[in-house]
Amino acid sequence: MVIKQRKQIRLKKYDYSDAGWYFVTICTQNRECLFGKIIVRATRGSPSYIKLNETGGIVKNIWKSLPNHHSMELDEFVVMPNHIHFIIRLINKGGSRPAPTLGTVIGLFKSECTKQIRTFINNPQFIVWQRSYYDHIIRNEKEFCRIRQYIKDNPMNWEEDRNNLSNQQSNRN
Repeated sequence: MVIKQRKQIRLKKYDYSDAGWYFVTICTQNRECLFGKIIVRATRGSPSYIKLNETGGIVKNIWKSLPNHHSMELDEFVVMPNHIHFIIRLINKGGSRPAPTLGTVIGLFKSECTKQIRTFINNPQFIVWQRSYYDHIIRNEKEFCRIRQYIKDNPMNWEEDRNNLSNQQSNRN
């Protein structure tokens, strides 16, 4: 029997409790559209936007509450129909408690979202998130600005988004 090794997606020898800026993407299980829908504006020059449903609102509210529980600063954020993107800054404050790692923050975020969504839909077994998440350590101002703009533009680019399953299905035909 061969046990398949999971692909290592974290930067080796990097301390993910280090203060700094991080870009994070988290997808729903099977890329299921759980959080709302993209509204495409028919008016020229009016951008598309995400209309959140109740579960999308839960995710947004939990994200906004993160600084109440961890030493961090929130920056750009978007809830898409089946994934979220955000930029956070971990802040290492001196003290007796060790600084939380990015993984700890993400794990607690995913756990709280799952708990509240399961309660809302009355399904204690429902799986909200896929395993793991994507992260990128933001190292300079140019990267920061590029990623921030990417997050802002994400709803307008939904039709081409690789996380848009209807887009993937139309590419197969």
